[in-house]
Amino acid sequence: MNITFPESYEDSRARFIRDFELLRPKWNSSRLESVPLKTNSSLSIDYAWAEPRKKENLIVISTGLHGIEGYVGSAMLKIFTDEFAPRLNVENTGLLLVHAINPYGMKNRRRYNENNADLNRNFIWDENFDPKINPDYEPLSPLLNPARPITNLFASDVAFFSRLIGRIVKLGILRIRQGTLSGQYRHPRGVQFGGGSTQESTQLMRGLFQRAFDEYEQVIHLDMHTGYGPRYQMSFVNSTREPASSQELTRRFYYPLIVAATPSDFYTVSGDITEYLYQLHDEKYSSKKLFATCFEFGTFGASLPMQIRSMRITILENRLFQFGAKSKSLHDAVRKEYEELFFPAENKWREKAMQDCRQAFEGVFAAYGIFK
Repeated sequence: MNITFPESYEDSRARFIRDFELLRPKWNSSRLESVPLKTNSSLSIDYAWAEPRKKENLIVISTGLHGIEGYVGSAMLKIFTDEFAPRLNVENTGLLLVHAINPYGMKNRRRYNENNADLNRNFIWDENFDPKINPDYEPLSPLLNPARPITNLFASDVAFFSRLIGRIVKLGILRIRQGTLSGQYRHPRGVQFGGGSTQESTQLMRGLFQRAFDEYEQVIHLDMHTGYGPRYQMSFVNSTREPASSQELTRRFYYPLIVAATPSDFYTVSGDITEYLYQLHDEKYSSKKLFATCFEFGTFGASLPMQIRSMRITILENRLFQFGAKSKSLHDAVRKEYEELFFPAENKWREKAMQDCRQAFEGVFAAYGIFK
């Protein structure tokens, strides 16, 4: 089946609404809800409920938590609605489909929201956004957050690599990776800022998760992401709270790459959506069943040089957004590489990503016995 990747937030949203309208008659009750952003009413978080007669299983698929990653997420959501939703047992299985948790980021092709917050660092359980979280970020801040416009990429790269080498000697590569990626709550204009308070989108998702547990016996949450991992192999990235081992789930789902969000396998994150969902389950809904994971479609690759490349363009994009560039050509060069990090143009990559997604959907839904 021919699945296309949308080129704009508006096209993606229109397709989501159209496709859900085609699904609605299959379920006992269904509705589409839209919540406009308070800061920009032309952008909205759209989500669809499809409810069965007997509320046993709920499949939650969410996209665009990191806005620009919603373009790939949109294609995977299309695969689900076209190819997998018609195979579900509509008598006991419901849907919660969420389009563009971060519509600002999707529209503007950034990971961050309108407050420069990374929403996958914003799901803090006790809502205590402590600036002391992630102390390794502070010695990295001069490397990660140069506070000046981009005037010359060669000069920027020389400064970046010289600083990076110094930090590697002092901290080691694992601490640099963890300190860079796990989130920070002290520098609002810096990369990986997790927010100074619970964001509008986060608050909405927290409410949806509570309702899901209130109404259903089993929740399966699949959150779509791009960026980290091997270029041509999607990874399941599971919560550290998931009781089943990666090896056990590899056998159960017939899927080759399943890891946990640990420093050795992936990296740990403060305010992660999947970790929040497991904590909500463990604290308040332990009698219910939960499986939640992230589908992570790798782009540049998992090698150390490619991780450094990802860091470099992440720094440049934030610098561009915060301080600008000397010329349009510099602006366009940074934007082009940043888009490749989260929305690759290569047809081979897109075809393999869709193939992996189909395999993952098939494995999860078959394992939980929710096909007809």
